[in-house]
Amino acid sequence: MKVYVFPGQGAQSPGMAKDLYENNKDVFEQANSILGYELSEIMFNGSMEDLTKTKVTQPAVFLHSVVKAKSLGSNFHPSMVAGHSLGEFSALVASGAMNFEDGLKLVFQRALGMQSACEDQPSTMAAIIGLEDSVVEDICQKSTGLVVPANYNTPGQLVISGATEAVEKACDACKEAGAKRALILPVNGAFHSPLMAPAQEKLAVALDAVNFKTPRCPIYQNFVAKPVTDPDEIRLNLKAQLTGSVKWNQTIKAMISDGATQFYEVGPGKALQSMVRKIAPGIEAVSA
Repeated sequence: MKVYVFPGQGAQSPGMAKDLYENNKDVFEQANSILGYELSEIMFNGSMEDLTKTKVTQPAVFLHSVVKAKSLGSNFHPSMVAGHSLGEFSALVASGAMNFEDGLKLVFQRALGMQSACEDQPSTMAAIIGLEDSVVEDICQKSTGLVVPANYNTPGQLVISGATEAVEKACDACKEAGAKRALILPVNGAFHSPLMAPAQEKLAVALDAVNFKTPRCPIYQNFVAKPVTDPDEIRLNLKAQLTGSVKWNQTIKAMISDGATQFYEVGPGKALQSMVRKIAPGIEAVSA
């Protein structure tokens, strides 16, 4: 069974999607019009610094992924889809659960809301490598500050998120517990933590105004790591995702348990392919 997975923030790079422009001019121009600035120009000719600006990063990765899925035409016939964090919005548009315009507007609102929440309190994220999830979870739970598991990426790689001081102390505790690495990430906030609550509230209002449809195939959502097709449940899980953990490791295992045999990454970068292979050595995982 074929699975299509969609990357999240961090997959951007200069020149992204330039090769897709000629056959998809209408989609790029529509995106520029919706956003009110020339996103495509920044994607094709901007620097990495330009692409990491808040109002650019998430819409750029989303646009690249959706256009890539569209360009596959009849070759895009997934049995299942999933997206890593931001990538969940790309997966929903590609699978027909919502239209492109609504998806892009939601992604833009999400990006601005997350940036605003980041500015409210010093916060960060860190990758913990080489510890069992349960050990990291226990350290977070016993922390005196706010720090939570944020991204369950692969076995032995769990990203934590929270107030800067609490994350730093948790990193020290993880190292003492035997972690191979505890690396503070170059991000400006605590994504997928309770500190994103202000952004969640704004996004929830926008989500309630969107007409979701039943997708053409199940989407395995980050918050629950199981197949979902009900539009109302999709909406609820998208709301919860912003402050909840991205259960990517659990998602990939659930898909394989349900019959997935081939994974295709749709969008910029190859990070998800690498994760899939670490979660399930020997499974086929390539770029779409």
